[in-house]
Amino acid sequence: MYILALDTATRDGSVALVDENRVIDERRGDAARSHAERLPGELVALAEAHGVSVRAIDLFAVAAGPGSFTGLRIGIATIQGLALATGKPVVAVSALEALAQSAGRAPGAVIAAWMDARRHEVFAALYRVVDAPAFSPERLVEIEGAIAADPAATLARWGSHLRDASVTFVGDGAALYADAIADHYVLREPPLLAGVIGQMALARAQRGDTIDPAAVHPLYVRRPDVEVEREKQVRRTL
Repeated sequence: MYILALDTATRDGSVALVDENRVIDERRGDAARSHAERLPGELVALAEAHGVSVRAIDLFAVAAGPGSFTGLRIGIATIQGLALATGKPVVAVSALEALAQSAGRAPGAVIAAWMDARRHEVFAALYRVVDAPAFSPERLVEIEGAIAADPAATLARWGSHLRDASVTFVGDGAALYADAIADHYVLREPPLLAGVIGQMALARAQRGDTIDPAAVHPLYVRRPDVEVEREKQVRRTL
């Protein structure tokens, strides 16, 4: 089985080709170009570099959010288009869950996934690792669901969960706001997510947990920036 996976939830994004045994190849997105300029070209080029045509892909996978409105919209539309054109199913996953899965911690560990949400906020969720197969949905137990909030307010909200736990913070939000995180927390470099997304999709597809391309919807967590700005402009005219 070949899985073609895409992440446009993080700033640079990434693409990956995955099979039942490994991540065959994973590439960071070209940050010099927008998602709209480089997709679906980056996905097609990656597959063809390994002698795999897009029609030979068995499953498409995508990060459904949270992330920027534009990035998510383009990424989901790209995967929907490829899946519809080839008649193949899709798996959509949370980018925060993918970050937590990427941390690879032992059962019992607590993982805080933080993504830069701009506006001095992070998209964040808190998970506990349990003894279950890697990349399976059961591997992570959600302690605190996805939010968009100020880093200090997020830490305060999670205080009771963090106080006596060994916590791994992962994501570009953790790197950006490292000063807000106490010294005893472990920081990891922001990983590429497409490979993890592909492996998560494989685990779900093996149990029949796929969806029709048209059923993929973005996970925004908060309102898009353009809506907030439009509302501000309306208020100024009143």
